[in-house]
Amino acid sequence: METGERESKNFIETIIENDIKEGRVTTIKTRFPPEPNGYLHIGHAKSIILNSGLAEEYGGKFNLRFDDTNPTKEKSEFVESIEADVKWLGANWEDRLFFASNYFDDMYKAAVRLIERGKAYVSDMSADEIREFRGTLTEPGKDDPYSKRTVEENLKLFEEMKEGKYEDGSKVLRARIDMASPNINMRDPVIYRIAHLTHQNTGDKWCIYPMYDFAHPIEDAIEGITHSICTLEFEDHRPLYDWVLIEAGFKKTAEDTPKQIEFAKLYLTNVVTGKRYIKKLVEEGIVDGWDDPRLVSIAALRRRGFTPESLRKFVELCGISKGNSSVDYAMLEYCIREDLKLKRSRIMACLNPVKVVIDNFPEDKEEELVVVNNMENDELGTHTIKFTKEIYIDRDDFMKEPPKKYFRLYPGNEVRLMQAYYVTCTSFEEDENGEVTVIHCTYDPETKGGNSPDGRKVKGTIHWVPAPYAVKATVRLYENIVNEELGVYNEDGSLNLNPNSKTVLTDCVIEPEILKAKPYDSFQFVRQGFFAVDPKDTTDNHLVFNRIVSLKSSYKLPTNK
Repeated sequence: METGERESKNFIETIIENDIKEGRVTTIKTRFPPEPNGYLHIGHAKSIILNSGLAEEYGGKFNLRFDDTNPTKEKSEFVESIEADVKWLGANWEDRLFFASNYFDDMYKAAVRLIERGKAYVSDMSADEIREFRGTLTEPGKDDPYSKRTVEENLKLFEEMKEGKYEDGSKVLRARIDMASPNINMRDPVIYRIAHLTHQNTGDKWCIYPMYDFAHPIEDAIEGITHSICTLEFEDHRPLYDWVLIEAGFKKTAEDTPKQIEFAKLYLTNVVTGKRYIKKLVEEGIVDGWDDPRLVSIAALRRRGFTPESLRKFVELCGISKGNSSVDYAMLEYCIREDLKLKRSRIMACLNPVKVVIDNFPEDKEEELVVVNNMENDELGTHTIKFTKEIYIDRDDFMKEPPKKYFRLYPGNEVRLMQAYYVTCTSFEEDENGEVTVIHCTYDPETKGGNSPDGRKVKGTIHWVPAPYAVKATVRLYENIVNEELGVYNEDGSLNLNPNSKTVLTDCVIEPEILKAKPYDSFQFVRQGFFAVDPKDTTDNHLVFNRIVSLKSSYKLPTNK
């Protein structure tokens, strides 16, 4: 991308372009480094899109790397789900799929180099003692009593730690930096701990594991990452990032690459992203998995029917900054509406159907009508639907005794059946509870296509489904899983759940064009919203749809003035 091609650049682009100008880098390399201990959420999508987008923008390379340095929480299931999410978002790592655990030998050698240079030592202090000696934000720490061990002693102990001679927690390797540093992260941080655990990638080869703050910069250096982009909470860790790389011999100055750059996280209002909370929802059966469409994990958004393009647009609108801020979930809904409205066919579906009999339509007649797939996009073409004596309409489109300004169907009123005919309600049948079971109408055969040759107008237009060809389906309507009005959390810290977050409609009918649908396919159900075929619960014999988003919202994009 040539300088000046866009009116403005975010601060990360400015840093990268300056590094190119100063000759510090030639090929930009970025990475997305998830820990495989859970499913990714909307915040991770921002990082994936940002890192892969920068690599693409500057003709560079993008790596996917699993930071699997903590075997206590990591699973192959999460590795597979993360790969699927990153690929779905369009981030192309080509053949550059890496695991931090593949570098354990290199990390061990780097730790030995630090010991040999007097920059690391083995400590027998417990975690509580280390915490106590660390000091506070206003008081300096105290020297570790084991920091005076000789280089030879430290090398021997570290080797014995690697050989499994010591119990978990009995010894750690600490970096020797500055116990009086105003940055607590620099007060002789632990860089290796003992953990006799089976690792999902390396098995039982190791019983010592590097800490993230030590491992991560080395991973970046080995892969040749130029700009290590992370979220703002790691800003105070940047001096340690540079210290590890400089002292272990991977770079000479902090300005050299790899270079850590921090940006603000993406916070969505009134949503649940915490792994602890989601895990609880899954275990208690409140949601049906990490991909439940009420969640904002990437897997859940994909299952609900969101598109990669809508998430990319959302990230673009949110922007890249150094300041934390929250974004209304309605902006995400705005992005999916904007993405789908010109791309998807409009299908007629009755979510709460009631039968209509057109009394003057011949019993044995069927008429094929041509229906436009999307009134706003001719390129989507047309399909056909059969008009029959019996049809379904939505129950909400009929009232026995309507209020004023009700323009849909009621006794004596004429309406337009979408892209079909004018019909007039003549009577209705009801059961012993007063529930309407059948509506009787007559049609005007001169109004084919929805227009009257005599020029008369009707104010109401309703959608319909031919009864003999109606496809039965289940439709799920979603609201926020938490109660927005009362807030996400209760006083005790538990989630304030919305009991109406999921409504399941089991007797829906859809026009037969829907039989062509495959899992993840999405459509606009006329006047109802955008819906997607659920890939998990749909079977060969029964379609299940998730409502992605309703058709309208009062949300307005914020304007910069």
